[in-house]
Amino acid sequence: MTLRRYLDQRLKLHHLRAVEAIAVQRSLLRASATLGISQPALTRTLQDLEEITGQRLFDRLPRGVRATEAGTLLATSARRILAELRRLDEELDRLSEPGGGTVAIGTLPVAATGVLPGALTRLTAEHPGIRVRLEQGRTEELLPKLAAGEIDLIVGRLYEPAVPDGFPREPLWEEPISVLVRAGHPVLDLPEITPEALRRYELILPTVSQRVGQEIEGLVALLDLAPTTSLRSSSYGFIREMLHATDLIAVMPRLMMAGDLLRGTLRVVPLLAPAPPRPAGLILPQDRPMPPGGLAFIACLRAHVAEIGERGLAAITLADTSALESDRTVGRPAR
Repeated sequence: MTLRRYLDQRLKLHHLRAVEAIAVQRSLLRASATLGISQPALTRTLQDLEEITGQRLFDRLPRGVRATEAGTLLATSARRILAELRRLDEELDRLSEPGGGTVAIGTLPVAATGVLPGALTRLTAEHPGIRVRLEQGRTEELLPKLAAGEIDLIVGRLYEPAVPDGFPREPLWEEPISVLVRAGHPVLDLPEITPEALRRYELILPTVSQRVGQEIEGLVALLDLAPTTSLRSSSYGFIREMLHATDLIAVMPRLMMAGDLLRGTLRVVPLLAPAPPRPAGLILPQDRPMPPGGLAFIACLRAHVAEIGERGLAAITLADTSALESDRTVGRPAR
């Protein structure tokens, strides 16, 4: 005999928030802190949920918990329902405030420090009523949120998925790994800039994700620079200040410093060393339309990327994206 659970009558929003938080945090203690309630209260909520569903939702481990198949199913549905409610709230705001609305953007770290600030500045100027929610993370962390409707789109490097995931990907620009120096750096006065000339200067390198780090190390090895004596930092602000104040050279995705390159205070060192293609752009939802705020943001991003392309700082991907060519570290200074 099939068990009638009457979920539509018995499940409450606090149940959904609880199961989603536990699934994400994998710990009752951390989930209770996230929700702002006591652990005993969260434990009682979980017991209520297991009684309502007639299923064990989480296996208790020596450290934390692990969702069962039923727990994963319920957490996935909870995430989708909560996202829909947030979206409804934002759409009601849009109706009450013409020209307003919200766009929820997932961004990868390089895009967050590179092209995104300029695109958002343009969005604020052209659509002051649109509110922005930003969530930074890795692609594998952001895709479930895109699927659940927690974010509207993802901006950043378009890594090839290990297996097809069904999300449309739209390349807009390239993020080449390049050598950057301050404007007025002595190396820029040389008639020909060679790897030997670069070896006279110490490196400053960003501490980034493993995939980007491997690409940076690849160019460093190609130029036979000295990474063992390099200065490394996870602070882009620190790297930026050191580049402006010293003769250090940086090897990094050039658009991490897009603002300074556009202003002309930093320069791309023109080398003929080939770099692998690094397409970047948008990852879009599979089965739902983009909200007005998202469409406005995409238009502003396209305009900002076009300006970057006009200044010679990155290759811009046109509508036909079937053949992405390898970029090079060659660049001309911003005008």
